[in-house]
Amino acid sequence: MTTLAATTVWSMIRAERAALADDLGALTAEQWATPSLCDGLTVREVLAHLTAGASLGTVRWLAGVVRCRFDFDRQVAMRLAEQLGSGPGDTLDRFRRVVPSTTRPPLPAVAMLGETVVHGEDIRRPLGIRRRYPVETVTAVAEYYRGTDLVVVAKGRIGGLRLAADDGPFTTGDGPLVTGPTLALVMAMTGRAACCDELDGDGVDMLCGRAGMR
Repeated sequence: MTTLAATTVWSMIRAERAALADDLGALTAEQWATPSLCDGLTVREVLAHLTAGASLGTVRWLAGVVRCRFDFDRQVAMRLAEQLGSGPGDTLDRFRRVVPSTTRPPLPAVAMLGETVVHGEDIRRPLGIRRRYPVETVTAVAEYYRGTDLVVVAKGRIGGLRLAADDGPFTTGDGPLVTGPTLALVMAMTGRAACCDELDGDGVDMLCGRAGMR
């Protein structure tokens, strides 16, 4: 596993945020209200969640945790609501303003990259929008998630399986094989069963059966 320099990771994050903002620039009101791949959230709400993450440093994050009495889901909902704005246009404008931000909660920069890519797909896929990600970007995200259960269960979800990308260098694990595009592997690793039809191998049913793990 190659450790990327922080400057490289932040460059990737900025590129993905900018691409997402551009993809959403012409959405209709109906499209903004489309259910995302995140249960219970619309595409507009997921975008507000991304803005919140890029606006929340360690001190404010800790203050929010205390305010919400260590209910992390409550804090996420509170910060999302803060960034929704007056309408979809305001939601998008707020997101555009954080494109260059390096503010983050107490998480590694690569976790912010993972959030941007995965939630970007949570938004794009229900809208029928497709992005061709740089292989270096999705590989970095896959390498991160294979070794962590921080924020989302990923390492635990792929235990006892071998994952191998068919469009890049990513491989991990031992056991029944799951192959497919790196992005689809990332989405399955983070619990998005909607992407399982892009995967092949004896381990697909096992991996996708675990998609409901938190």
